[in-house]
Amino acid sequence: MRTAVVIGAGIAGLLAARVLTEHADEVVIVERDRLDDSPAQSDSGDEPRRGVPQGTQMHALLEAGRRGVERWLPGFTDDFVAAGAVRANSGRDVHAHLDGRLKVLVGDLPMISATRPFLENHIRRRVLACAPITVRTGVVRGLSFAGDRVDGVRITPTGAVSDTRPETLSADLVVDATGRGSRITSWLTEAGWPEPPMRRIPVDLGYATAFLRTPDVTAAGGAMVAQSLTTLPDGRVRLATLGRVEGDRWIVLLAGYAQDHPGRTPGEFLDRCRTDPAPVFGKLAANAELVGEVAMYRHPDNRRRDFHTLRRFPAGLVCVGDAVASFNPVYGQGMSSAAQHAAALATALESGSLPGQPAHAYFKAVRRTVDDAWQTSVLNDLRLPHLRGEPRPPGFRLAAGLGDMVLRATVTDPVVGRRFLDVMHMLAGPVTLMRPGTLLRAARASRRA
Repeated sequence: MRTAVVIGAGIAGLLAARVLTEHADEVVIVERDRLDDSPAQSDSGDEPRRGVPQGTQMHALLEAGRRGVERWLPGFTDDFVAAGAVRANSGRDVHAHLDGRLKVLVGDLPMISATRPFLENHIRRRVLACAPITVRTGVVRGLSFAGDRVDGVRITPTGAVSDTRPETLSADLVVDATGRGSRITSWLTEAGWPEPPMRRIPVDLGYATAFLRTPDVTAAGGAMVAQSLTTLPDGRVRLATLGRVEGDRWIVLLAGYAQDHPGRTPGEFLDRCRTDPAPVFGKLAANAELVGEVAMYRHPDNRRRDFHTLRRFPAGLVCVGDAVASFNPVYGQGMSSAAQHAAALATALESGSLPGQPAHAYFKAVRRTVDDAWQTSVLNDLRLPHLRGEPRPPGFRLAAGLGDMVLRATVTDPVVGRRFLDVMHMLAGPVTLMRPGTLLRAARASRRA
């Protein structure tokens, strides 16, 4: 393959570009943000790229994602921690709470805590150091087609006037990594190709993130990372997460649904920390100082494009990351899904099916990742009281009941807790929690409780 073009320089695009360096003479990343003067270029900068509106919010690199990054960028974890990221251990430093009850600590799964700009900056620097990658600053206006294949992208410089004539950048393979707002559907239909079916689950999630500063590593009661899931008496669900990050700071995320979004003022933010049933959040609020403003974000829906159902699809084109599926962000699946998409792309390239053939095999492989993440997030989201009018899949009530039993067992049973953690970190599929052995242990734990 002579030239591959990746649209978008987020985590998904960067990992796809790294994979493509093994197969293409030249890899070009097209990004609308000017990376050379982006605040994210600074190791200590908190500001995300303009193209990542949720970049100030808390992000999680799950263990499956960390392993995926490590596969393509060997030594990344140690370098990242040496630069300031915080390495925690699930068996010692990570405190998870269910309705205020501390879950049993399990295993020795590593967890890396850092801000999104800091993480993206380090991945980008490592990827761009791989020859032969170049970056073009511009906006993709559409795809270029030659018969039954995509043969390039049409771009204009960032900030160009509206009547600027697009330049065509030729490519043997184009990778769309432009996120949940991708225009891939219109690009395909405008050229006469079928529209990929899209599924949406409205969730109306609102969340807020703020930084707190204290040099005391014990400010959160000994936890380096903490999570809290609380179901209120009226069925509303609240979530809270905190982690120690680079620069001797803590990052805290508070989330709620529908009419229960967290407030945006510092007082409202700290009050919600203090009233969370998990005491770790109140301890941090009492021992640390709020730094900067509270950043708000709203996630209206989960969505997925089912490319695997299309019988007709042009050769020379694939999609990765949120352009394929975007999940409820409280589960932290986005970046790790992107790493698994990169692995599927590598497999398709090694098989020789890309770029000469339509990416049917690739999308079928990606579907497995999407299905697992979709089941994890959507099964829980459909239980929210404000979604009672949404259709449920067959067997939903049984699956939800068994899921509740397993979740309760994670408070006291270390074996169930570890299996649950592996699913949350995308190291195992959610079906593993429905196996007879796990359900039996969960039932016994429930009886003991």
